Amino acid sequence: MRPLTSEDPRAVGPYRTLVRLGAGGMGVVYLARSAGGALAAVKVIRAEHAADPGFRARFRREAEAAARITGPWVVPVLGADTEAPEPWLATAYVPGPSLGEAVGAGGPLPTATVRALGSRLADALASVHAAGLIHRDVKPGNVLLALDGPRLIDFGIARHEGASALTATGAVIGTPGYLAPEQASAGPLGPPCDVFSLGCVLVYAATGRGPFGEGGGAGALFRTVHEDPDLTEVPPGLASLITDCLAKDPAARPTAIQVRDAVAAGGRDARDGEDPAGPHGAYPAGTRDPRESLTRWGAPDPHDTPLIPWHMPAGLSASVAERAAAALALPDPDPLPVTPAAPGPAGSGPGGPTRRRLSTRRGLLTAGAAGAVVLAGGSTATWLALRKGGTGGRPAGSGTTPTYTIGLHADLGGPGRATGLAHRRGAQLAVADHNAREDKAFRLALRTEDDAGDPAAALRAAGRLAEDPSVVAVLGPTGDVLREDVVQRYGAARLATVVVAAGSSRVGTGTGLRLCLTRPLDRMLAPGLIGFLAANRPSARVLLVEDTADDGLGAETGRLFRSAPPAGTTLVDHPLARGGAGFGAAARKAVGGRADAVVYAGGDASRAARLATALAAEGFTGDRLAAGPALGPAFLDGAGGAADGWIFAEAYADPAALPSARAFTAAHRKRFGAPPATWAAEAYDAVGLIARAAGTTSASGEVRHGIGGRLVRTEHRGIVRTLAFDASTRQVRVPDGIFLHRIERGRPRFLGPYGDVRAE
Repeated sequence: MRPLTSEDPRAVGPYRTLVRLGAGGMGVVYLARSAGGALAAVKVIRAEHAADPGFRARFRREAEAAARITGPWVVPVLGADTEAPEPWLATAYVPGPSLGEAVGAGGPLPTATVRALGSRLADALASVHAAGLIHRDVKPGNVLLALDGPRLIDFGIARHEGASALTATGAVIGTPGYLAPEQASAGPLGPPCDVFSLGCVLVYAATGRGPFGEGGGAGALFRTVHEDPDLTEVPPGLASLITDCLAKDPAARPTAIQVRDAVAAGGRDARDGEDPAGPHGAYPAGTRDPRESLTRWGAPDPHDTPLIPWHMPAGLSASVAERAAAALALPDPDPLPVTPAAPGPAGSGPGGPTRRRLSTRRGLLTAGAAGAVVLAGGSTATWLALRKGGTGGRPAGSGTTPTYTIGLHADLGGPGRATGLAHRRGAQLAVADHNAREDKAFRLALRTEDDAGDPAAALRAAGRLAEDPSVVAVLGPTGDVLREDVVQRYGAARLATVVVAAGSSRVGTGTGLRLCLTRPLDRMLAPGLIGFLAANRPSARVLLVEDTADDGLGAETGRLFRSAPPAGTTLVDHPLARGGAGFGAAARKAVGGRADAVVYAGGDASRAARLATALAAEGFTGDRLAAGPALGPAFLDGAGGAADGWIFAEAYADPAALPSARAFTAAHRKRFGAPPATWAAEAYDAVGLIARAAGTTSASGEVRHGIGGRLVRTEHRGIVRTLAFDASTRQVRVPDGIFLHRIERGRPRFLGPYGDVRAE
């Protein structure tokens, strides 16, 4: 969402514009609110296009056709005005991330989710094609994910069948990398071009990349027309169908209905690693047109095909709830100038329906979000209060209590959005708890800057916070890697930064004089594993599998184990070579050498999963341990049942399992409707550390400059652990900052600080 500019309309037909959702060559899309309080996405066509009589005529026909498109996976049209000076089209607002955002943040989707996605998008395209339209721009950014499935959006460039792929000026319409060869070569267009784009989208969902390489422009167009797609990582059960969707010849592609039915049939009948086409994996000899051979998929009647159950991607419900809350929290627009009118019915003037609009809109967020999204009004109000109070640096209300603003530098719109959101929620609760204290000497406020995970944007975000004199310290950045240029930017402004989540750092010695890390870095987590092995079932033989593909974390973990192995332990080294081989050999060595434990020294979650699978296949039953980023979705998904029993050393705790964080967990559930995510409790403690340091710093205008030196000399008893530092090295004390987690039934279970954990 972006604020409205001075050139944006404040009203479009019956809708009041709130913020910008996006802009493109054809126009601008606004989030808007109807008079009754319903939210809508309103696309306004730019005047230069509207001035073309031919364009307006086409837009009129297409808007009328789009309004006739029905189906649960197509965002419905709510209204349009094709005769306005700037024509517009309104559709239901779906408060969910795009497929591109979801994959960018969480990586490729599980195969079951890709199948469900494919069946629903194919069903949506079948509805589009039945209306005589083709979409022409099916891509990850035009697929929104709601709680019950995807929604196909943006029919702004939809055309009737048979239209040319090029405009009068020769510009390609569509997105390179996802458009069909005929779109790139001025061929006649038809439904097969959407099927080709659907195949590209499914490759992206399954692998995290498009089938024709990275980047766009002329290179992607050339590869699309002249080269074969790269399907090396596509699941076997989908590869054959996607290959047919990506046929260069439009006549060789299946229809949208046939794709839907084929995916549904494969989803019901295919076994893992097996192509539902059967052992031959190809269409019958002499036949390439799937429309002549759909029976090989065992598909039922194309008009009565049950869809695969929707497998919701991890984190989707939280993302939808957060976006819905942000949309509902937008303030009512300023009233439009009132023109004299004849008296209306009682209650229709000032103080009538307008006053009731806020409560009305909370019940009208869009059925397109898969049912009602329930939001607590009190939580939204508190969020608004914090947002409005984020400027800080001045007395609160009419009293004389000073306000100190903490800057939150977070990734809230990029690949690390989950971590950034956890920071924001933890910080909001900490600010609220501090301000509720009767004995407070100052109030706290929170100002947030979103860098969306982009290095250049991170520097700009740091600049904005550094230039705000009311900001006394910064929480963040929230990314996995702490960058030196950002730390230098804050240091130049003498602004302290408290970093909670970064697992590695590029900051050189002596650079971060106002930098405070509240966690041990990933390379410092190995003592937790060594301590567990020393205290539990002393291991006579430990196989150390050092992943040579990770010369950072893997090498450091190996060095720590070799320099301080558990007492009485024989350490056996086994280097794991780069590439896909060697996992079975490591597992056989563990079993044949009668190892009591296996330690994976590396940070690649997918490679850790392959080792776990190999050990399970060889029947290894000893302890299995790893540290840091090796615990991730790729490990849990890739290892499956073989993940159970693995123990990981991490720098974060599960507050729901800590008695000291019971009140925090309850408050988080009450306010945000969900348990605290990873790093939320640690961010809460970081705000407490900043507040404690600020309380011991001179309040005569030197809080900002003095707090950096105070932080590492301050001991703060948090809800997760006590934060204490070595003042000379500015490093957090490690012993109580390493926690162990055991995988049980495919999910991590928090065990506690490594020094307190005993084998069960």
